[in-house]
Amino acid sequence: MKTNLLTIVALSALIFSACNNAPAKPSFSIHGSINETSGTVYLQKFNNKMFFTIDSSKIENGAFSFKGSLKQPDLYGLAVDDPDNNPYYIFLENSHITVNINTDSEDEEFTVTGSKNQDLFVAYQKADQRTFKIDSFIKANPTSVAAAYILYRNYSYRLSPEEIEADIALLDTSLLKTPYVETLKELIITLNQVAIGKKAPDFTTTSPTGEEFTLYDKAGKGYLLIDFWAAWCGPCRRENPNVVATYLKYKDKGFDVLGISLDKTKDAWIGAIEQDGLFWSQGSDLRYWDSQPAKLYGVRAIPANFLLDSDGVIVAKNLRGEDLENELKKHLK
Repeated sequence: MKTNLLTIVALSALIFSACNNAPAKPSFSIHGSINETSGTVYLQKFNNKMFFTIDSSKIENGAFSFKGSLKQPDLYGLAVDDPDNNPYYIFLENSHITVNINTDSEDEEFTVTGSKNQDLFVAYQKADQRTFKIDSFIKANPTSVAAAYILYRNYSYRLSPEEIEADIALLDTSLLKTPYVETLKELIITLNQVAIGKKAPDFTTTSPTGEEFTLYDKAGKGYLLIDFWAAWCGPCRRENPNVVATYLKYKDKGFDVLGISLDKTKDAWIGAIEQDGLFWSQGSDLRYWDSQPAKLYGVRAIPANFLLDSDGVIVAKNLRGEDLENELKKHLK
């Protein structure tokens, strides 16, 4: 009995020792300083061009902090005072990270130390975008989630499906399961489905008065421009006068427009329609970047548009300014 008891004690000691010597779970810590003495900072997770609050920290004596653990580095946001405020972008990784925020400075100074991915993101922001090459950037930083994010966020709407596929191949295999790369893989399929010469896929949307209708309730009567836009989108609002002028010039010659909004609130959407004088049919599911028609057409930036002929075939894409009228001149006499 004594022998058995000694064996049990020895085994327990070994297990206890093993538990104490187990490697610590990787974790991150954020120590922030801010030029405010009170308030709240919200830690937010990025998903599909939107941020969702996952934690908050009270500001005490100009300081705030967060702690956690990540399976993989990723993009987060820090929103000050109101979770709906535009967040500061921060790439978190399991390390000690220091943040400084100055909301009183002219450009709202925001600095981060301790994140290698953040350093790469800042370097990208400072680079000359006229000469910047995303493939070279990925080759130099194949394991960086920041590189995958930049490809997803800033180049997915500029590149062909073949170029996107080639850039994905440059990324390390550890990034292939990230939402960024998975979205890009889906996008390659979608872009091929809505290429020029393909028949436009149908969808159902809702008018400002709550009536549901489909694309082909409007298409098939002449040339139709599917115009993706939103009230909150400055470039869209600046482009609207060009679309209005072209619409008025060609609406009696077989041309129509269907506006698909990526708005979040009905009031903002209807207000913009009235302010900009958008006389054509409008639809929206008010789901922002989760808009189903936008996903169906691979729209990753707005304004975006697709010109359909009377058979519903896509004949042109992303026509701006005079390009829209010039394209219609080819088809409408």
